[in-house]
Order: sequence, then structure tokens, then C-alpha cells
Amino acid sequence: MSSSKSQNLKELLTINEAAELLGVNKMTLRRWDVSGKLKAYRNPMNKYRLYKREELEALLREITKR
Repeated sequence: MSSSKSQNLKELLTINEAAELLGVNKMTLRRWDVSGKLKAYRNPMNKYRLYKREELEALLREITKR
């Protein structure tokens, strides 16, 4: 695996990791995905939701500002 692909994979979090980072339930993330509040990317092999760390951290900053 190339180092750029490896780096990209490190920037993607599973739904469990994303929920833990944000302090919300996995179902909340699924609802946010459906409503468009947060974009989930899909693993091409198994279609699991993956989230970009950068986008999660931006959302977390937005939430903590309120």
C-alpha cells in the first residue's frame, strides 16, 4: 500500500470512532448522514460509513462554540 493511501486511511474514522470522538450515539451519526448535517463516505468494499477526521473536528468546534 502506498504511503498516501495509508495516510488517507488514517484520516478516516469508523462510525464507532466518530461517535466516540463527538460524544454521540452511532444512530445520531446515521441520522446526521441522512439529513445532510454530516457527510459519511462509504467503504467501496463493504459500504460501511467512514468519516473524515477533519470534518468531525470542524463539527466539534462548531458545536462547542454554541
